[in-house]
Amino acid sequence: MSHSYDQADDSFLVSEYINGSERALEVLILRHKMKIFNFINSKVMDRDTAEDIFQDTFIKVIKTLKRGVYNEEGKFLPWVMRIAHNLVIDFFRKSNRISVFENRDEFDIFQLISDDMPNMEGEMIDRQVVNDLQKLIVELPEDQKEVLTMRMYKDMSFKEIAESTGVSINTALGRMRYAIINLRKLIEDHQIILTA
Repeated sequence: MSHSYDQADDSFLVSEYINGSERALEVLILRHKMKIFNFINSKVMDRDTAEDIFQDTFIKVIKTLKRGVYNEEGKFLPWVMRIAHNLVIDFFRKSNRISVFENRDEFDIFQLISDDMPNMEGEMIDRQVVNDLQKLIVELPEDQKEVLTMRMYKDMSFKEIAESTGVSINTALGRMRYAIINLRKLIEDHQIILTA
């Protein structure tokens, strides 16, 4: 039976698990582990944290399936990715960091990278994008470059940035917003956006 599980689609495996097959869940986890783990890791940038969030994601998946409230037939992976995404946001909230990833209006360099690339290739492209971005950041006006560098590379809060640069939090936020707008434009001009 396990061989046919390997060929089976996600929705069949979900219903098999709901009907009591632990093996069906195992196949689902193995099938999607790399994609989900890489997605989480690209946001939190720490393998141990990513591993914890990955475990929590599947605890939540199992609880939902066992309660019988899963109803997204055939859309298992997007559903799991949404759970992982929400847990990543929870992680940033709990650690009192404003995640750039959380604010849809802002700019997350890792959103440029397709989450389903093989790991090594993905890491090489991550590095390439970061290198390209560093060259572009140099082209930004000094005040925008300063805020962006503090935010992205030093992981400082807007309150810390405001205190450090001697401006109000609103000014710091405004500079970040303009930096993001300008960076997006520079990226388009240089065509460094990478899509699958």
